[in-house]
Amino acid sequence: MDESPSRPESSARRRILDAASSLFYTLGVRSVSADRVISESAVSKVTFYRHFPTKDDLVLAYVEETASAERAQYEEARSRLDDAALWGWYVASVVDAGCLPGFRGCPFINAAVEYPEATHVVRLAVARHREWVQGELEALATRLGAVDPRCAAQEIYMLRDGALVLAALDGASERIAPVLDEAGRRLLSV
Repeated sequence: MDESPSRPESSARRRILDAASSLFYTLGVRSVSADRVISESAVSKVTFYRHFPTKDDLVLAYVEETASAERAQYEEARSRLDDAALWGWYVASVVDAGCLPGFRGCPFINAAVEYPEATHVVRLAVARHREWVQGELEALATRLGAVDPRCAAQEIYMLRDGALVLAALDGASERIAPVLDEAGRRLLSV
């Protein structure tokens, strides 16, 4: 049951999403049962299933909420920074994510890996978010005068994915920033 835009989110739904977000990111989506989320969020099964009829509904809400938060952060930065500074902010945001305690990779890639069917609602939500990010990177590349903005955006997003994998595997966050920044600047013509 989705929350109506006119009504505030219920505290039970918020607790469920908070518990699920932490558990899904830390342990993986498939390894966390609905019963575990119910226990962690201190709600009844009836309350849980009233808000999320299936576990996939909960995973979808987790992915969409994570995407919404990332979009809001980017849009806030875009509203206050010029394009060169926005690129610096983007690099810093990737590095900062990789430095968080308990970092275990990109939440979107992690969720997508657990749903191999490309037409599954979770994979489609991940794809929508990734397309949005690529679109924002392409728009930035266009404004900065990149020769091929679409290609630049694709390559930057691949660099971002690789940077987050490197951070997850060996915590090499301090090496990520200069490589990502320099490669991105070449692609963006900054």
